[in-house]
Amino acid sequence: MISLGYSQSQGDHTLFIKHSPDGKLTLLPVYVDDMIVTGDDEIEKLTLKEKLATQFEMKELGKPKYFLGIKVAYSKQGIFISQRKYILDLLKETGKLGCKTSEIPVEQNHRIGSEESPIIQKSQYQKLVRKLIYLSPTRPDIAYAVSVAVERILQYLKASPGKGLLFKKEGTLSMEIYTDADYAGSVVDRRSTSGYCMFLRGNLVTWRSKKQNVVARSSAEAEFRAMAQGICEGLWMKIILDDLKVKYEGHIKLFCDNNLAISIAHNPVQHNRTKHIEIGRRFIKNKLDSGLIVTAHVPTGLQVVNVFTKGLPATRFQELNGKLGMIDNLST
Repeated sequence: MISLGYSQSQGDHTLFIKHSPDGKLTLLPVYVDDMIVTGDDEIEKLTLKEKLATQFEMKELGKPKYFLGIKVAYSKQGIFISQRKYILDLLKETGKLGCKTSEIPVEQNHRIGSEESPIIQKSQYQKLVRKLIYLSPTRPDIAYAVSVAVERILQYLKASPGKGLLFKKEGTLSMEIYTDADYAGSVVDRRSTSGYCMFLRGNLVTWRSKKQNVVARSSAEAEFRAMAQGICEGLWMKIILDDLKVKYEGHIKLFCDNNLAISIAHNPVQHNRTKHIEIGRRFIKNKLDSGLIVTAHVPTGLQVVNVFTKGLPATRFQELNGKLGMIDNLST
C-alpha cells in the first residue's frame, strides 16, 4: 500500500489513507483478508481495486451489506449497524432460543462478584464471554454486563436481537467524552469500574467498561482514572482525525458528574489527601492548561456513561440507550 502512495494511519495501523492533490480522500481499512475501499475519489477507488486485483484473488461484493458479521443498512437518517443473525445463532448454540426475555442485561445494584445463576463450566463460560465481546461493535448496552452476568445477557439479547447503532448524518463536528466510575463496586476485591464513551458529531464512536487495575483509595481517585482513560481515547481520536486531514480546532469536552474530581483537576494545590492521585491529576491538568480539553459537570441523572459502570432500572437503562443512539432495526 505504501508503494501505491498510501500512508498508514498512526492511530490505527489497519487503516490506509491516500489524499489526492484535489483534496479528495480514499480509505482502505483491512481486516485479515477482508477490506473496504471507500472515500470520495471515484477514480482512485477504481484504480486501487484494479491494482489490488493484479496482486490478490479478489471478489467485488459491491456496497457493504454485511462486513465481519455486521449488518449494514442505509436510510435517509444515516447508517445502521447490527448483528441480529449473530445473536440468533448464539442463542441457538447455547440452547437459549426458548428462554425468557429480560428488559435489562443486569439487575440494578448488582455488583461484580455477587452470587448469580448456577456456575457453568469455566471453558464454556470463557467461550461465551468471547462471543459476547464480539458483539461489542454494535451493542454497547452489554459492555458492563459482560463482566457481571453473562447468562442474563442472553435473555436480554433475545428480547432485542435486531437492536444496533444508528450513525446520523446531521450535526456539526464536535467531540464529547463522558466518564464515570463505580467506586469500589466489586465485592470481591473492592476495585472500581471505569466507563467512558465518546461522541463525534453527536454519534457514539467509541466506549469502554473496565474494572480498574488497582484499588482506588477514594471516589475522586476512581473518577480521575476514568477521566484519564477518556482523555486518552480523545487524544487517539484526534490522531485519527489528523490522519484524515479533518480539521478540528474546537475543544474536546469532558463530562463528569463528580464536582470534587473536576475541582481537583483545575486546582493546582496539592495536599495530603490528593498526593496519591497526583500523577493522574497532573496529566489531566496539563491537557486542561493546553486548552485541548475542557471539563463540564453533568448531573448524575443525565450521565449517559452510567450504562457502562453499573446496573440500572429498566426505564432508565432504555432511556440512556436511546441517548447512545441505539435503536431496534424492526422499528426503523
